[in-house]
Amino acid sequence: MMLHRSITLPEPPAYTPSAMPDTIATEIHLRLVSRVLQVSFADGSRFELPFEYLRVYSPSAEVKGHGPGQEVLVRGKENVRITAVEPVGQYAVKLVFDDGHDTGLYTWKYLHELGREHAAKWAHYQARCAREAQ
Repeated sequence: MMLHRSITLPEPPAYTPSAMPDTIATEIHLRLVSRVLQVSFADGSRFELPFEYLRVYSPSAEVKGHGPGQEVLVRGKENVRITAVEPVGQYAVKLVFDDGHDTGLYTWKYLHELGREHAAKWAHYQARCAREAQ
């Protein structure tokens, strides 16, 4: 039984501090048992992003809408799994979830933001769920 998968990322273009941000992903590991995507970045940061969190914060139009105020609250994804991580050029990955969702492109910048702001975004999501449950 495979417990995790490492994703081979395309070689990034030559890095110079003025030309490229430090938010370039350098390694991605899909942790199947713990259901987290571990992402390491050129700036030395590393984040473990739960599958559920990635699904409910998908950058797709289906979740984000087409403008401010059109966001959709995605619920019931506690047991969702990622079945594939597909590199998209040198700037993003496409995550394929076992519920059929596969339309969001997770840029390095967005994955870094999700990691950096994980606690605040998750608390905001839980508060929205609690409000809707009332």
